Amino acid sequence: MKIRLDHCVVHVSDWERSNSFYRDVLGAEIVRVGKGFAYRFGEQQLNLHGPGLEPVPVARLPVRPGNSDLCFVWPGPIADAAAHLSRCNIPVEHGPVARNGAGGNGTSVYFRDPDGSLLEFISYTPDSD
Repeated sequence: MKIRLDHCVVHVSDWERSNSFYRDVLGAEIVRVGKGFAYRFGEQQLNLHGPGLEPVPVARLPVRPGNSDLCFVWPGPIADAAAHLSRCNIPVEHGPVARNGAGGNGTSVYFRDPDGSLLEFISYTPDSD
């Protein structure tokens, strides 16, 4: 059996602010879903708990603001990811630091979304000196 991750869930407290962040910083496609939105990244998606939505009964406890920790693969050197975050006025909270992810050894930088969830860019591309 070969399975893959389809989606996970984060909490957003302000649709407009979060839609702008995930679109502009992470390159998400914003998808309207009922009264809310989802963020699509190719074949993966972030579903959202947010204003006006009731995720129960499936989610016994809704995802809380700042409670998620997600890693995204950056397609180039990690220095480029850090520069991108700087241009977007997003502070790097930690890194660059060596990490191990699904693709093996990489280098990561950590930052936060507008609700405080921890996000990570990992690069499997060596930085040039």
